[in-house]
Amino acid sequence: MKSFVFAVGLAFALAGPARAQMIVSDFDSIKLYTLVNKSDMRVTITNYGAIVTSISVPDRDGKLGDVTLGYNRVEDYINAVDKPYFGAIVGRYGNRIAKGKFSIDGTEYSLATNNNTNHLHGGVIGFDKVVWDANPIHGKGYRGLELSYLAKDMEEGYPGNLQIKVTYKLTDANELSVHYHATTDKATPINLTQHTYFNLKGEGEGTILDHELMLNAKTYTPVDESLIPTGDIPSVTGTPFDFTDSKAIGRDVEQDDQQLKFGLGYDHNFVIDKPLGEMGLAATVFEPTTGRVMEITTTEPGIQFYCGNFLDGRLKGKSGKTYEHRGGFCLETQHYPDSPNQPNFPSAILEPGDTYDTTTIFKFSTRK
Repeated sequence: MKSFVFAVGLAFALAGPARAQMIVSDFDSIKLYTLVNKSDMRVTITNYGAIVTSISVPDRDGKLGDVTLGYNRVEDYINAVDKPYFGAIVGRYGNRIAKGKFSIDGTEYSLATNNNTNHLHGGVIGFDKVVWDANPIHGKGYRGLELSYLAKDMEEGYPGNLQIKVTYKLTDANELSVHYHATTDKATPINLTQHTYFNLKGEGEGTILDHELMLNAKTYTPVDESLIPTGDIPSVTGTPFDFTDSKAIGRDVEQDDQQLKFGLGYDHNFVIDKPLGEMGLAATVFEPTTGRVMEITTTEPGIQFYCGNFLDGRLKGKSGKTYEHRGGFCLETQHYPDSPNQPNFPSAILEPGDTYDTTTIFKFSTRK
């Protein structure tokens, strides 16, 4: 399989400023697409795993920097130890399903147990490991990429032929929009999410513990020792999980707390304070040394905050720097983990005739 090379293949000019463009590097079935907006923000995406390989945004002084962890070669995504899912779309069901089992209408289905005793991120060959069909798109004020994939009935153990389309759009307002659309011919669980690791100081530039995080969530879903939700939805008040007011990620991460011990740090789903299915604010992150700000809005009910607990310096990224412990964080918008087995959680079952339709927007800016 050929490597990514950041050479220009095809360029499509967007009406307006000359710098807004898309660059496509063509290597057989694996392609790398670069979206560029009029302020020179850049997002690169490959149709292998629908992976966002980089996001370059300005700091408070206007200097561009890549704020995502990842690689320059597709081989590195395929062969990475511990399979970190850098930048990928994960599914058919993102996050965990207990014991790899669930039932729909009295029929039990069995999935791969690829995370100790549980099922994680769609199984052995999830959506992060397949080649998607890709179609460049554009419109007023944006450049985009539509990626589609047909997950066949019983692929990785899931019922139903699931037709999926994921659309990335980079706008001139420095927003990266991710829209998910899917239909099925059998009832099936679905929970797609975007698994980018961020470091707003820059990729490979140390830990993320000084980033200041606000989560619009007064409650969360605690887990057992295997990281499966207990079913409870307690308040975050008085716990290390209270991010309702912005605070440094590292402030409470080493507290003597059972939930932090189970996750080896933060690796938990937070319940977003907004009406179910409506677009609303989920999180804001501020990095004080560069002034970069990332704001996340979504139609999803939950967001998984993971602070790079399993990064340990073995992975070397695209700049040649190693990814140290807590060198990146994920904020994965989602339905709650193990929802197919948790009747008090919002349903993640898609029925024939219905449409899975959800959007998440990452907006980048700066402040002093």
